[in-house]
Amino acid sequence: MLHHVLGKTEGIEAIAEQLREAGHIVHVPDLFEGRIFSSLEEGLGFVKEIGFREVTARGIRAADDLSRDLVYAGFSLGVPVAQQLAQTRNGARGALFFHACLPPSEFESPWPVDLPVQIHAMNADPFFVEDGDINAARELVESANHAELFLYEGKEHLFTDSSIPSYNPVAAKVVMNRVLDFLE
Repeated sequence: MLHHVLGKTEGIEAIAEQLREAGHIVHVPDLFEGRIFSSLEEGLGFVKEIGFREVTARGIRAADDLSRDLVYAGFSLGVPVAQQLAQTRNGARGALFFHACLPPSEFESPWPVDLPVQIHAMNADPFFVEDGDINAARELVESANHAELFLYEGKEHLFTDSSIPSYNPVAAKVVMNRVLDFLE
């Protein structure tokens, strides 16, 4: 499970703990080496400082020592790494994308047609809608046999993270129920 641009927040840890309590093994690498940010601007500044390629490389390296039969999950900034691993690493069992999605053509091979994926975002999130992620998500859903796009009412970007102001507990509960069903 790959965190968003604010880092490995308490909210990300809380999501991982919910999944563990449901009986799942969850790995949450810290791509920022302990740094947590209080705003998207600060987090993006850090990513620019170390480079997006470095963030991606850290995520890929974190998966190197793990089994290949995983469900890859990513939250916003973590989605590109999760999507790359799910789409290009043999043995993936599924993918969960929160707040972001890239076109399948971004990677060296097409989306595996039978690889299940869920994509969760708010229907008026400017990052998801205006930056084209919604179109990429729709493209991915059309190209796969087991893909679902879930859009929730609202405009918040990181609405699943309980440790930040954009948290939406009602939507986040629905997300968790859908994720747990997906993982069964």
